[in-house]
Amino acid sequence: MNHVLTLVGNPAASPLDAALVASVAAALTAAGGQVGEADWLAPGIACDLGFAGLAAAQAEEIARQSIGAHAVDLYAGPMAGRRKALLIADMDSTIITIECIDELADFAGIKHEIAAITERAMRGELDFEQALTERIARMKGLPRTDLERCHAERVRLMAGARTLVRTMSAHGAFTALVSGGFTFFTERVAAMAGFTVQRANILLFEDDRLAGVARPILGAEAKLHALEEFRTAQSLGPAETLAVGDGANDIPMIQAAGLGVAYHAKPKTAAAARARVDHGDLTALLYFQGYRQANFVID
Repeated sequence: MNHVLTLVGNPAASPLDAALVASVAAALTAAGGQVGEADWLAPGIACDLGFAGLAAAQAEEIARQSIGAHAVDLYAGPMAGRRKALLIADMDSTIITIECIDELADFAGIKHEIAAITERAMRGELDFEQALTERIARMKGLPRTDLERCHAERVRLMAGARTLVRTMSAHGAFTALVSGGFTFFTERVAAMAGFTVQRANILLFEDDRLAGVARPILGAEAKLHALEEFRTAQSLGPAETLAVGDGANDIPMIQAAGLGVAYHAKPKTAAAARARVDHGDLTALLYFQGYRQANFVID
C-alpha cells in the first residue's frame, strides 16, 4: 500500500466506529482500490486505511460520499514521509480560540465595528494591511493595561493546540507561530503552547497607550516567506512541512506546505487547502501524520 486515508471523528459529536470505517473501505474497493486492514490510531477517534490503485484526491472524494453527514475529517496522502519536520501555524482562531484584535476592540467599546472588518479581511474581501492599519487606528489610545487584561481574561489555547505543538517538538520538529496579529500576544501564546519561535506585527505605544503598528506589516507574503526561511534553515524539502490556518492570509503558506491544513476555516481558505479539519480539534493534524494517541505528549 503506497497511500493512506486517515479518518478522524469528533468523540463529542460523532465518534468514529468500525462500521463506518468498513463502509469507507468497501467503497474504495468497489472503485478499484486495494485496501488494507483498518489500523486504529485511537479507538473511536482515528483510523488509517492503507490503499493503492487510486489517486489521493479520488480516495478522499469516495470517502466523503461514503461518510455522508457524519462529522468526520479525512485526509489521504503518501504513506512515506507522513511525519513532518516543520510546523508553521497561524495564531488567531487557529492556535487560540479568539481574534485578539476583536477582543481588544471590545475594551475600546467598538467590537461590533472592528469584528465586521476582521471577518471581511479573513475572507479575503479586504486588503489585509490596509484593514489592519485601519482597525488599530480606531483603537489608538487604548491603555496597555487593557491589552494585559485581554490576554489574561480571554486568550485561551484551542483544543489540541498544546498537544500538537509539544508532540511534534518531542519528535524533532521545528515549530513556528507566525501571525498577522501582534507580538504582544504571540510571545505569550508561543510560550503557552511550546512553539520554538514566533513572529507577528509589533504594536507601538506612547505613554503606555496604543499608538499604532510598526511597518512592514506581516501578512500573507510574510507568512509564506517565513515558511520558506525556516524550511531552508532546517534543510528540509517542501514535503516535510506542515502549515495550518483559517484565514485568507494563510492561503499562500498552506498551499506551499507539504501538508497544508485549513482549520475550521473561512470558505476561501478551505477551498484552497489540500486538507481540512472541519469537525475535530488540532490533534487531527497529528493523526493525519500517522501519530498514535499513545505517542501524544500531554502535559
